[in-house]
Amino acid sequence: MLRHFLTHRASTSSLAEQPAPAHAGPDDAALPRLFVNTDRRFQTHLGFGGAFTEAAATVWQGLPAAARTQLLHDYFDPRSGHGYTLARVHMNSCDFSLGNYAHVEQADDFALASFSIERDRRALLPFIQAALLVAARPVQLLVSPWSPPAWMKTNGEMNQGGRLRPECRAAWAQCFVRFIQAYAAEGVPVWGVSVQNEPAAVQRWDSCIYSAEEERDFVRDHLGPALHGAGLGHVKIVVWDHNRDVMVERASVIYSDAEAAKYVWGTGFHWYGEDHFDHLQLVHEAWPDKQLLFTEGCQEGGPHLGSWEVGERYARSIINDLNRWTVGWLDWNLLLDERGGPNHVGNLCSAPVMADTASGTLMHQSAYWVLGHFARFIEPGAQRVLCASASEQIDATAFVNPDASTVVVASNRQDHAWQLALRIDDDVWRIELPARSIATFVRGPL
Repeated sequence: MLRHFLTHRASTSSLAEQPAPAHAGPDDAALPRLFVNTDRRFQTHLGFGGAFTEAAATVWQGLPAAARTQLLHDYFDPRSGHGYTLARVHMNSCDFSLGNYAHVEQADDFALASFSIERDRRALLPFIQAALLVAARPVQLLVSPWSPPAWMKTNGEMNQGGRLRPECRAAWAQCFVRFIQAYAAEGVPVWGVSVQNEPAAVQRWDSCIYSAEEERDFVRDHLGPALHGAGLGHVKIVVWDHNRDVMVERASVIYSDAEAAKYVWGTGFHWYGEDHFDHLQLVHEAWPDKQLLFTEGCQEGGPHLGSWEVGERYARSIINDLNRWTVGWLDWNLLLDERGGPNHVGNLCSAPVMADTASGTLMHQSAYWVLGHFARFIEPGAQRVLCASASEQIDATAFVNPDASTVVVASNRQDHAWQLALRIDDDVWRIELPARSIATFVRGPL
């Protein structure tokens, strides 16, 4: 039996189970094929997730108790929700904070005597701790800085780029150690860190520039040794954490240095700018021992309430990323208000779930349902398997879960329906993908 779950633009229901497709007959031989071979296996899947930001946490805290509980279950409950097993959090402030702040505010405090996560205890940590309780299984938390403290930077401020001062590199590496230890003491284990969010972008918000050589040297000479010296060698280090456009060059500079590369788990990337999905394949083929992780993506430029196209952007990116060796996929803000904030520089964006703060209700967007087509069915530990569509109009990917079930996710971005023959090994079904739709098919246990 093949189970079928569907979301499409013209429907009022989402992730709705459909009647089981019928097996294909002789008359279906001419249909375009969607082919899956479960014997050919590729990367092992870590999971899906989103980001805890001060903005998201503050909006969450302002909701009525029932809505707060609903959001946690919608994202983290492995039975009734998406079952997220990945998450991201900013170290120091980001644009989706209520303002600039650092965990070491006192200038020239190289000993980090003033280090404090008290700011995080207001909103971020309660949000994360509540989510971990609902998840009831490990959630891999990636920590990313948008900027070192202002006093550690060449421009003397957290915004507008600037660089890490050479004499501050050792102290900044120790900030990572202190942050990981402080979060662990709050019952929040850290799985990994990225060196710097978007290290090639001078932003009007929290930002810091690293050349590829500067990032390589910081990992090799400071961050890697600092983590290992503190007994935190198990914490993964992710480099780049920016767009796909120049990730091949960045990876090449860092991975070509054996001393730096030994500390690095993999390359993180975002989706802003041109797609460059081929660059993922290039990085994997050049360094197959290193992992690929999508660390951030959202629809920029406001809330985009009710937009189907935002969900399609998610589907296209997720499928193409997974098909090119990406092991996990992290969305940006878990929650924003109806304006697409708060954001301390007005960089308003969309999120899969938006809050109507006047009524205290949640507004689930197309991106939420699209994410569910993957996250609710592809389990951590699943392996990607060979999947090919005979039509370029249909994007598809397939995985085999640890329980041996096969999951196929297919997206139709066209304005007309498609009739297809879905072949999984020796079984063939006749399926239909309505116009502007995404579907998940599951063979086996669920």
